[in-house]
Amino acid sequence: MNWWGVFMPAGTPKAITDKFHADLVKAMADPDVKKKFADLGVDAVSSTQEQFVAFVRAEVAKYAKLIKEAGIKVQ
Repeated sequence: MNWWGVFMPAGTPKAITDKFHADLVKAMADPDVKKKFADLGVDAVSSTQEQFVAFVRAEVAKYAKLIKEAGIKVQ
């Protein structure tokens, strides 16, 4: 599974992240934008900021476990 997300620097004021998120969700809901993504084979979805943070944390934990179990080391 592939996924993309938008990240902002830690400490960005909540008013800014909230406004950016609202504008991004609005853009992602635009039929033309949805079509362009669909034409690329991408199912574009939006989530709340909290859902995205939880998703990213789960992905990091999942891959950290996989890396540890596989004994993968930085070279």
